[in-house]
Amino acid sequence: MKAKYTGHDTFPLRYGWLFKSINHLNNNGKFQTSNEAHTRDAIVKLGVGKNMVNAIRYWAEASSFVEPKSENGRIEHFVSDLGSYIFGSAGETEGADPYLERIGSVWLVHFLLNFNYDFLSAYRYFFNYSNVQSFEKKKLLDDFVDESIHLTKSEPSNISTLRKDLDCFINTYSKKRKAASSKKGAVVDEEHFSSPLSELNLLKENGNSFYISELGERHNLPIEIFIYALIKFIAVENQDSNVDSIEFDAILSKPCSPGRIFRLSESGLGHKLDEAQRITNSKIKWIDSLGLRQVRVSKELISKPELYIYQYYGDSCE
Repeated sequence: MKAKYTGHDTFPLRYGWLFKSINHLNNNGKFQTSNEAHTRDAIVKLGVGKNMVNAIRYWAEASSFVEPKSENGRIEHFVSDLGSYIFGSAGETEGADPYLERIGSVWLVHFLLNFNYDFLSAYRYFFNYSNVQSFEKKKLLDDFVDESIHLTKSEPSNISTLRKDLDCFINTYSKKRKAASSKKGAVVDEEHFSSPLSELNLLKENGNSFYISELGERHNLPIEIFIYALIKFIAVENQDSNVDSIEFDAILSKPCSPGRIFRLSESGLGHKLDEAQRITNSKIKWIDSLGLRQVRVSKELISKPELYIYQYYGDSCE
C-alpha cells in the first residue's frame, strides 16, 4: 500500500461537499490546483477558500465519486457512474440522494471511503486493520505509526502528518462533546456536528481523548448496501479464481470486508447474511453447519453489484 495521509488539509468531510464537487464538475469546473485560473474559479463557484477546495476534491476522490485521470500530461477529474447516479449528471438528471438525506447513502459513502487496497489513511487503518473497540488517542497513534510502517514498507517522514490525519479521522466520525454549565452534563457540540459520517455512530467520544467503537448488529445499515459491499468484496477476493464461495471469517475480519468496514459483530454478520439470502432468493446463500461456515454468491450477481444500489433507491434497473 502507498501512504496517503494528506490532501484533506485536516478538514473532515462535511455535509454538501460531495454534491458540490460533482455539481462543480458537471458545470465544467476544474479541480486543477496547479492552474491559478482554475483554482480561482473553483473558489468562487464553491464559495470556500483554497484549502477547502483541496479538501472537497480529496473527499470526492477518496469516496470514488470523482475519478482523476491523466489527459494530455495533466490530471483531469471526471464524475464516476455511481457519482452521477447519487448526485446527478451533467445532463441535469436528478440524483438519487444528492444531499445524503437517507442513512443508506451515508453507509455507502463510508464503505466506498474504506474499500481501498491501494492507499493507506488513518480511517482506512482503523476500519480495516485495527482490532480495538476502545482506545486512547495517543495509543492509537502509536499503533497507526507501527502498522503504517508494516503496510507501506517505509518509515513515515513526519509523525505529525499521521497525527493530523488521525485527528481528521476522529473529527469525521465522532460527535464532539463539551461540558455543559448546567447539571445536565455533557452535550453535543453543534460546531463539530458537520460530518454526515458521524451519524453512523461508529465512533463515540467518551471524554479525555478516549473513544469507543464497538462491534454491533448495525440495524440501520440497509440490506441492499450490505449486499453491494459483500459482492464488491467477494469479486476482489476471488478475481483470480473461478470460486464462487468465501469463508464466513473472511467476510467478518479480512481487510476491506463488510464485517470490518461496517464494524459488524459475529452475530450481526450472521443476521445480515440471513437477510441477504432472503432478499436475493438464495442467490446469496450461506451455510453454518458442523463447523463449516461458507457464503456462496451466484456468478450473475458478481458482475452487477450496483443493481442493489438501484434497488435501495427504488429503481428496478439502470
